[in-house]
This record gives sequence, structure tokens and C-alpha cells, in this order.
Amino acid sequence: MASTNFSVRMDSDVKKQCEILYGELGMNLTTAINVFLRQSLRVGGFPFEVRLDQPNTETIAAMLEAERIAKDPGIKHYSDVEEALRELKR
Repeated sequence: MASTNFSVRMDSDVKKQCEILYGELGMNLTTAINVFLRQSLRVGGFPFEVRLDQPNTETIAAMLEAERIAKDPGIKHYSDVEEALRELKR
């Protein structure tokens, strides 16, 4: 297989972020681009997503709040949904 070089202009911050992302996936940016291009040929267009599933900041905040509430002895806890609904109806 013959190889060739090509240049791509991109925002330097985007490049740094992608190098970190694909590094976490175990590859460098050149390999990631080759994966993208080969998959594009296979599917005849833009390929499937290759990404890390990371919750956004709002979801992370909600998860941390849920953990805090679960551990707080000063907050009323319910054994089931029916008990919570009875409490709401009071």
C-alpha cells in the first residue's frame, strides 16, 4: 500500500482537544483520520460516531446532587413510590 501526506488546516484548540480525545481511545490523530476516511468509503458518506460517552455539565451536577441527597440523613427518604405519593397528597 502506497502512502501519501496531506495537510489540513484546523483550529489549534480543536486539534489539541481531538488529540486528547483520540489518545483516550488509544490512537493518534492520524489514525483517527484514517479510520474516519476508510469508514466513509465503506458506508458511502459520513461514518458512524466514534466517541466517548460523557455526561454534560448539567447531568454531572444532577448526579452529584442525587448522591448528596441520598447520603444526607436530614432528608426524608421513602421506601417506595406509593409512600412518596401519599406524603405529597397531605
